[in-house]
Amino acid sequence: MTDLSANANLRFIGEIHTQRLHVDSAADRTIYRGQPIIADLDVDTAGLAVQYVTAVEVAATDVFLGIAAEAHSTTSGDSETDQDSEIEVYVEPTIVGFKSTVFDDADDGRTVSMSDSATLSETAADNPQIGKLWRVLDGYAFVKLTTPQICTGA
Repeated sequence: MTDLSANANLRFIGEIHTQRLHVDSAADRTIYRGQPIIADLDVDTAGLAVQYVTAVEVAATDVFLGIAAEAHSTTSGDSETDQDSEIEVYVEPTIVGFKSTVFDDADDGRTVSMSDSATLSETAADNPQIGKLWRVLDGYAFVKLTTPQICTGA
């Protein structure tokens, strides 16, 4: 599969919960709505938000912080402390629906990871764990987010 190259089409069940987080500016970043957001602690101990893509190696100490609720761009060297450096993310206990054919209703309750920024997976190795499958409806897998979640299975 491939990483997101545009904002994802998401659906929701129940109340939506969000949090604003500061984005790491050690590199240029283009974040799309629907991307997993992690603290890449084996690279940057400050714990600032970065988008998960296939090229990022998720370590057992990294932390899943949520799903990007908006698009965001950061240029290398931008301030990491002002309001412009923040991104809004969906957090626990939000139930987010991702377009997916990976799961069906028989999988309800399974742990869900993402193998790239656009694909749900049952595999935790080198992937952020994002929550538990709540339900599959109309081609969408609804995941109850678990945040913050240490990526111990990576």
